Amino acid sequence: MLPKMGNEFMNSPYWNSPADPSKMPAKRVYLRLDLPLIIASVALLLLGLLMVYSASADISFYISKDRSILSIYSIFLRQALALVFALTLAPLVVIVDYHFWIKFIKPIIGVVILLLLLVLFIGENRYGARRGLFGGAYQPAELAKFVTVVYVAIWLDARKDSLKDIRLGLVPLVMILAIMSGFILLQPDYSAVLTIITIGAILFFLAGADWKEIFILVFGVFVLGTLIVLTTNTGRMRVLGWFQGISDPTLAPYQVQRSLEAFYKGGIFGVGIGNGVTKGTGLPTPHSDSIFAIIGEELGLIGTILLIGLYLTILWRGLAISLKAPDQLGRLLAAGMTLWIVMEALINMAQIVNLMPFTGNALPFISAGGSNLVVSVFAIATILNVAIRSEESKDSSNDLFAKIVDLRRWDRRRRVPRSRRSANPVQ
Repeated sequence: MLPKMGNEFMNSPYWNSPADPSKMPAKRVYLRLDLPLIIASVALLLLGLLMVYSASADISFYISKDRSILSIYSIFLRQALALVFALTLAPLVVIVDYHFWIKFIKPIIGVVILLLLLVLFIGENRYGARRGLFGGAYQPAELAKFVTVVYVAIWLDARKDSLKDIRLGLVPLVMILAIMSGFILLQPDYSAVLTIITIGAILFFLAGADWKEIFILVFGVFVLGTLIVLTTNTGRMRVLGWFQGISDPTLAPYQVQRSLEAFYKGGIFGVGIGNGVTKGTGLPTPHSDSIFAIIGEELGLIGTILLIGLYLTILWRGLAISLKAPDQLGRLLAAGMTLWIVMEALINMAQIVNLMPFTGNALPFISAGGSNLVVSVFAIATILNVAIRSEESKDSSNDLFAKIVDLRRWDRRRRVPRSRRSANPVQ
């Protein structure tokens, strides 16, 4: 006797028919954050703290006023405090939709310009330049790089239909970059000026500008760089030292000579963390501009290859996220932040081994300097913000597709009739 098809059978685990919507599988949960990008960034941050700790002990003790035992940790502690500050605010940068920034970018630009003006009047004078506030602890030029990328991306996205008109595209963009660069040029900080203009040109290209406009802008950057070299003593000395170092390394600038010495001592495997001697025998700024040389000495060729690999990972994932962005603004933001970080890293490493004139760029995530560290973390947070929006856009499209399929599946009245076999097998 067959059992009754009652509630017991309907509630049993055997009743798993996909025709029951309540028994359908739960929605797949996507991992919205890009793990390779996060792992590479965290690895760079940890390596940076370790190398700042190793490279800054001697100079921290030298510049300290009290010359106490704790004074050898002063630069390292400031770097760690800046990292805590950056990581505290980074989740906010990740979570808040990047379209929300459009409303506040103009006031933010105004604040940055005000800070750049304050530097000229009350900034601390070091090595013939005024770049820092609050005893040199904060450099507005670093924030200006980050904000310029955001502002130019928003501006280009808003005018994407008129970029090929020189009067509406190129001329206003040049004015924007000139205003921001002009205040930085007065400090002076030539490397920051060239960085801002170069990133602006790259974003202009990515936004779909005409090749003629790109040529004009690149030519303008070349002319500006040439004028800086010809009209400033610092520019002339650095370019002359670069040319001399190419022909004969013993004629290279002193900082480059000592850096090459550090790489030679490090060899393939390095002398070990904390065992380097070049940082304590006259290498200028071993904890900031020259920290790549300390990595080469203490971690060797293996360590430098690993470092370059981490930056290439950021380049790979950042551009991949840019390509998957849901709109042009997201593409420009992700690409701009990625190229800015990688470009600064490559410039720093190239100048240390005399592949280009010395510019004074920091090594992102690694060099001591709270301002650069904070904006570098914010740049990665911005890229992750775009990645999250991309996944949300993908989820929305998948949900719509699933609903359409579900309606077709459950609309029994619109099912296409199947051919029926005749009762008589002989036709």
